[in-house]
Amino acid sequence: MLRIGLLGCDVRLAEVALAASGRGDQIVAAHDVPAETVKVLGIVTGIASWEPLLDAATCDVVLVGADGWSDARAEAVRTLVQAGRPLVLSQPLELSMLWAYELDMIRRDTGSRLVPCLPDRLHPFVTRLRGRLEASLAGVDAAAESLHFERRMTDRSKAAVLAQLARDADLVRAVAGDPARLSTLGAAEAEAAWPTLAVGFTGATQLPVRWQVAPAGRPGLTIRLQSAADGVTIEAPDDPTSDWTWNGEAHGGGFDRGAATLTALDAALGVGSPRDTDAIPPASWSDAARAIELAETVPRSLARGRSIDLHREEFSDLGTFKGTMASLGCGLIMVALFVVIVATVVAGVAREFGWAAAGGLVDAWPVIVLLVLGLFLALQIIPFLLGGGTSDAEPPRPPSKT
Repeated sequence: MLRIGLLGCDVRLAEVALAASGRGDQIVAAHDVPAETVKVLGIVTGIASWEPLLDAATCDVVLVGADGWSDARAEAVRTLVQAGRPLVLSQPLELSMLWAYELDMIRRDTGSRLVPCLPDRLHPFVTRLRGRLEASLAGVDAAAESLHFERRMTDRSKAAVLAQLARDADLVRAVAGDPARLSTLGAAEAEAAWPTLAVGFTGATQLPVRWQVAPAGRPGLTIRLQSAADGVTIEAPDDPTSDWTWNGEAHGGGFDRGAATLTALDAALGVGSPRDTDAIPPASWSDAARAIELAETVPRSLARGRSIDLHREEFSDLGTFKGTMASLGCGLIMVALFVVIVATVVAGVAREFGWAAAGGLVDAWPVIVLLVLGLFLALQIIPFLLGGGTSDAEPPRPPSKT
């Protein structure tokens, strides 16, 4: 039984909290949670500040919601990660790639377990659909030609669309692999583009993937895999009690997203039953950060009216150090060139007017530049002295055929 603390809440996090209560976990503390949510979840203990959540004696894990998000809550989350606390984070809390990757780097240093609320990749249809794609790539099944995701939404504002894309982008990655290029299609006016936004992804398999917003008659997701012979159509309604279908064949029981997120939490904590090795693993925080990066790229693609190449970069302290040294090296080269010009002019003037002392100092510029460059080169061994010569990234996952 887990003791759960809440820091804010939203619809997706409420599903997790309800599923936790249903299996016997206890919500022992809550901060910044709306009164109506407190009543629905049956929370007894409210706390005036989030600081008690730093103490493992207060709760075992903290659930962080997006509603009412503020800079103060962002700082609270950063502090909780620095303290090494296990967190379940609603996706997306903040549509900022830099903030997400900052948390990822802190997580690697402190060992904090961050579980993003991305349950859809654990939906039964995902493993089945990816298996179909792998069979197609291997030549066992008919060649896949395109993959289309149609997301039906009631609220099709910019904020709602980008937030939904930050969740569905992880589903796209789980099914078709990490995209290498992103393109957008929408109305000419920026604000009019969101209700009908279409986003295209292409990756190593060259299978065109399209994600599109549609009006919601019945909120949910329709996925169509077009192949040379016969296609696949999947209906996955948002309603957790409704059946999902594969080519019209209903699969009963629905899909409990709250329970799926708890499964990911149990896996992160090392409790519960082990998952099938052939199943798609739960999303890591690195997956969540990558999905946020993809969603954050969409407005730039719309504004520029062209495709944007996506570069898969591993964010770490070592990578930051290398980037800083590269920038500093370029700066030193420019400064050295400037020093050469200035020193040459000043040396000529000094000799002309007989300023022996000034001329001697100016003539020493090669030694000064050499010392500065030598110090810069010496700084390059710092990662090796501190044991940073190896990557601090998460262990690599088994390669996927997609």
